[in-house]
Amino acid sequence: MAVRGGTRVAPRWSEQPNLSSWGWRMQQLQESGIAEEPKTRGRHRSLEAKAAILKATLQLLERKSLRKVTVDAIAKRAGVSKATIYKWWPNKNLVALEAYLEGMTARVPTPDTGSAEKDFTLQLKSLTAFYTSTVGRPFCQFIAEGQNDAGFLALFRERFLYARRHAARVMWRRGVDRGEICEEIDGEIVLDLIYGPTIFRLLAGHGLLNDSESEAIIRAAFGGLRRSNYHSEKKEKANGHGSK
Repeated sequence: MAVRGGTRVAPRWSEQPNLSSWGWRMQQLQESGIAEEPKTRGRHRSLEAKAAILKATLQLLERKSLRKVTVDAIAKRAGVSKATIYKWWPNKNLVALEAYLEGMTARVPTPDTGSAEKDFTLQLKSLTAFYTSTVGRPFCQFIAEGQNDAGFLALFRERFLYARRHAARVMWRRGVDRGEICEEIDGEIVLDLIYGPTIFRLLAGHGLLNDSESEAIIRAAFGGLRRSNYHSEKKEKANGHGSK
């Protein structure tokens, strides 16, 4: 109670905290940091659940075909409810697609050796190793699924293909900037020339997929992509005779 002129006066309503007010109580909790802790724990648990779902999905795809993997199986293996899965993805195929992209990103790096030809060679080798492994096998199944589902095929391009091509385009741009690759050749054509043979062999099964074949593909592609005077210019710069 406040004291005014020697007389005790009850505080005005505006001076009194409304202890029954949820807003006031939350403000006090937030100022003390107590309210943020449950939110942080909740987000952490949510991220853990999502990571568990993606890991479980990838493990199931190693053992079963895409069509045989179910949301029930994913939920059971991840230790979550089906509702938790549907919180992030509308259907099983999109869970599988994100899990697959995450698995590929972890296993197929984007090198930066100072040479676009070496970068593409190393990446194509790791890409081929991934596609021919049990975890990489679903790629063809995604393509097959998209033939009967235009919506899924569009999402496959948007969420998977474009992401992978963007990473590869970084290597192409570095090669152009260094003067290694002819800038007159469209970058999208360059990527198709480099990755097209491997994808075609993967789908049709008519040719080998290994390190030596990857090297041969890159050599053939760079035979037409490399600037004719690139090696001589590089040698001159190494000897200190480059243009100032």
